[in-house]
Amino acid sequence: MHWADVLAEDLLKENKKHVLATGITPSGPIHVGNMREVLTTDAVYRSVLKKNGDAELIYIADDFDNLRRVYPFLPKTYEKHVGKPLSDIPCPCNKHKSYAEHYLSSFLDSLKELGVNPTVYKASEMYKTGLYEESIQIALENTDKICKIIEKISKRQLPKNWIPFNIRCEKCGKITSAEPVLYDYPYIDYTCSCGYEGRANVTKGGLGKLPWRIDWPARWKILNVTFEPFGKDHGTVGGTHDTGVAIAKEIFNYTPPKYIMYEFILLKGKGAMHSSKGTALSADEMLKMTPPEVLRFLLMDNHPNKHIQFDPGLGILNLVDEYDQQERAYFKIEEEIKGTKDLIETYELSQPYEIPKKIPFQLPYRHLVTLVQTGENWKDIKKILTRTNQIPKDLSKEDEDHLKQRVEHVQYWLENFAPDMVKFKVKKQLPKINLTDEQTNFLKKLNDKLPDIKWEAENIHNGIYEISEQEKIPIKTAFTTIYQIILGQEKGPRAGFFLSNLDKDFVVKRVKEAVK
Repeated sequence: MHWADVLAEDLLKENKKHVLATGITPSGPIHVGNMREVLTTDAVYRSVLKKNGDAELIYIADDFDNLRRVYPFLPKTYEKHVGKPLSDIPCPCNKHKSYAEHYLSSFLDSLKELGVNPTVYKASEMYKTGLYEESIQIALENTDKICKIIEKISKRQLPKNWIPFNIRCEKCGKITSAEPVLYDYPYIDYTCSCGYEGRANVTKGGLGKLPWRIDWPARWKILNVTFEPFGKDHGTVGGTHDTGVAIAKEIFNYTPPKYIMYEFILLKGKGAMHSSKGTALSADEMLKMTPPEVLRFLLMDNHPNKHIQFDPGLGILNLVDEYDQQERAYFKIEEEIKGTKDLIETYELSQPYEIPKKIPFQLPYRHLVTLVQTGENWKDIKKILTRTNQIPKDLSKEDEDHLKQRVEHVQYWLENFAPDMVKFKVKKQLPKINLTDEQTNFLKKLNDKLPDIKWEAENIHNGIYEISEQEKIPIKTAFTTIYQIILGQEKGPRAGFFLSNLDKDFVVKRVKEAVK
């Protein structure tokens, strides 16, 4: 049974109605690692619905959290905004109403592309419209009790004048620098490090927020959350989840939601993804270089408690190959790989919206990497594909759109993430090279043989090998020579397939030029 089905069944044992929540702070580009939480929640949500449960999927944007520091991707001018709520900070591109919206808007677009359509709550609006008012009052009335819970579970000492409310300074706008002096509900007198002394009325929304350890369990009750996954950083002994469970039960009188703790997605060579450290691949970038079903597949095919090593370089080619193989197995075009688990559920959960009734037309990503660098546009690529019988002449519009989308993804990948070893450019003129006698001899024999070769990958490949064996020329030398006269480099894609995609007359002419 797929892990999402197991979690869904566990939920349905207790109740038929559920609210499944996910939340991320839009402090920077929201990355693939963050997607693990969202897509894990979405998978369980879909499984609950499939089992005839009543479910709602919600997403909470923690845009009332403060900017912690000037991140590597921000100009130094943002130093003055450190400590302010993200929803109150200017947009970096001046096209959105706030810093938070700048990063949130592209993320929500990515969710839509992935087939994730939650009800969206913004923490800033929840606070400003009074949704937290009752929770704030309850927390403040139980300050001593909450203090003891946090100190006992987290093993850390809180400041002597600590209260479970972060005041937003009326003068500087920061939510991290005001210290409470006197609390007499509903007023908190405070002093701020900016020199301002003021009074906050907690019944008026937006004048502050609950600290995260109290905010999290408070929202469980406010939104009736029954399931929410979280990363292992929140699940450490004495961490925010441990204190959240105790505060939910003892302060808010609410049964904590079911959960699963997920492992991080590690970016190859950089470790766990962190937007704040500049070591992350944004969800938007991922969706520009691979189809949405492939990103979903990456997470549906791996149990949340298993860490994923993600390689945006050659790893992308392997990932898409793996998805395509599972798709062929799902449609029973080839045998399922031994050891594959939950193929049907994994494939169906990988689809953003509808499950295809027939297999979409497939071309290996590796082939497309060669084709995209051989033809200049989709028209050129389609002509090559038709001439080489890689696609039928009556290809449906649906399949053509599917292939065009993949071509666009490959182009983005080549421009931004592909290693140099797979990149090449067909030279319009013969490159200036110094050929050895052995190379010249090979080209003369190839020149004699080319006109009679049927222009198909296997025939070209075999013809090159025949010359190599007959003339006792190392096959590596033969391939290197071909790459040098056409690409101006010593390495390139598989020669037979590559040359078959080029116009035969062009190749014949180039070889003749090289042996003159």
